[in-house]
Amino acid sequence: MRKITTIDAATNQKIKARLRVAAYVRVSTVNEEQLISLEAQKKHYKTLIERKSEWKLVDIYCDEGITGTKKDRRPELLRMISDCEKGKIDFIMTKSISRFVRNTIDCLELVRKLVNLGIHIYFEKENINTESMDSELMLSILSTLAESESISNSENNKWAIRQRFKRGTYKLAYPPYGYDYVDGQIKVNEEQAKIIKRIFKSVLNGKGTEKIAKQLNEEKVPTKRNGNWTGTTIRGIIKNEKYTGDALLQKTYTDENFNRKVNKGELDQYLIENHHEAIITHAEFEAANEMLEYQATQKNVKSGSRKYQNRYPFSGKIKCAECGDSFRRRIHTSTHIKYIAWCCSTHIKNKDLCSMLFIKEERIHQAFVTMINKLIFGRNYVLIPLLKKLESLKFENSYEQVQNIEVQIEDNKEQLQTLIHLMSKGFLEPVIFNEHKIELYRKAMELKDEKTKLHQLINGGATQIEELKKLLKFLNKKTSIQFYEDEIFENYVEKIIAYSPTSIGFQLKCGITLKERIDR
Repeated sequence: MRKITTIDAATNQKIKARLRVAAYVRVSTVNEEQLISLEAQKKHYKTLIERKSEWKLVDIYCDEGITGTKKDRRPELLRMISDCEKGKIDFIMTKSISRFVRNTIDCLELVRKLVNLGIHIYFEKENINTESMDSELMLSILSTLAESESISNSENNKWAIRQRFKRGTYKLAYPPYGYDYVDGQIKVNEEQAKIIKRIFKSVLNGKGTEKIAKQLNEEKVPTKRNGNWTGTTIRGIIKNEKYTGDALLQKTYTDENFNRKVNKGELDQYLIENHHEAIITHAEFEAANEMLEYQATQKNVKSGSRKYQNRYPFSGKIKCAECGDSFRRRIHTSTHIKYIAWCCSTHIKNKDLCSMLFIKEERIHQAFVTMINKLIFGRNYVLIPLLKKLESLKFENSYEQVQNIEVQIEDNKEQLQTLIHLMSKGFLEPVIFNEHKIELYRKAMELKDEKTKLHQLINGGATQIEELKKLLKFLNKKTSIQFYEDEIFENYVEKIIAYSPTSIGFQLKCGITLKERIDR
């Protein structure tokens, strides 16, 4: 005879498998105060998770002294994601969105990935549980705010670095090929220096950079990182002023999206002469660069030119998430029907370097219309709160720095008045008076310059607010849009990010990036 046992709800709850919970914590510096904060966070989550009988602590993942702007720079976060993929974790707790990740795109990408794995995240500060979220739009807004705070902190760090640039105390992060760090000083690597001299001599003799690279590879000459020599590498060496013993600082910079860019006049540069021992002379450096320019003119290629002009609204604005290159407009033919498609430039040249497939232009149009209509529907719930938050977001550190500079400017004026007074009373010699006066004038110009740059930083936040107001003004006049219009796209979209042939993101000028699915 069969035996049937009834298990009541309470008993069933007890035998149910416990929820496997992990916590993620991070601090951006390794100073003592931050490390104490890290330990406090770890203790908090350990106590919180172990207190619940239905929870089981998997691990507490900690990144120490690592920036939050890019997910691929945080080993512990990546380890946690890997454990999620292996099925070791059911639920994640973290202090805030800004602690989890400060890049909007990375935040949404990780949340989607974890949700698809059946794993949800609880952000304590914002009181957001992704399991109960009705929309990704709110998370996108909150992560955008976290990214704005990160940009403010980044700008303050850049300000400190620029001060070291001006004082000539900035230490090069990585000495170029031909040099090594020895006891904190840049010293010539004699073996590599021979290769540098050979490269410059070859260029001066008229040999092309590709041929030089090919010969070095055939001879198995190692590069700085044991890679292959390329024509680009050779050109970079010829254009690097450090081989003359000088150091030009801030040749590149990080933009608001935390991407490295070549400084083409956007920011000041600082030249330190006789910074270290030279490998080649200034005359050789200038002659070699003139030879490169001559070779370029012979090929009818102007330095810095763009063969692909921005003739269409999407030109130069669609970026490949896989390789970072721009998309190009192409005409495709399918069963005798022609259509416009946008393709990754790298994929066109070499499919092995980038696997991103093309995207039909009409699909981009449809995705744009969908995205705008979502914003029209959700503007009162999302964009207006975002505007209020941005208007209340203060660049405290920047304002404090402005105030500090203003105090220094006033102090400088008082010192100058005192100097003039002493001179008028006959207590100072004219030579001494002029030396101190020139120094005070120089200091006043530096302070004025720093104050101007800080105001530019603060005004950057104002620009984001103005773009958001502009977008809201447009949305408030619409109930929906039916068709794609170039004018709307150009007014409100900064660029498009192609994540895959079926997924793109619109990065708006107000700082928000919204992802949309598209059909093939």
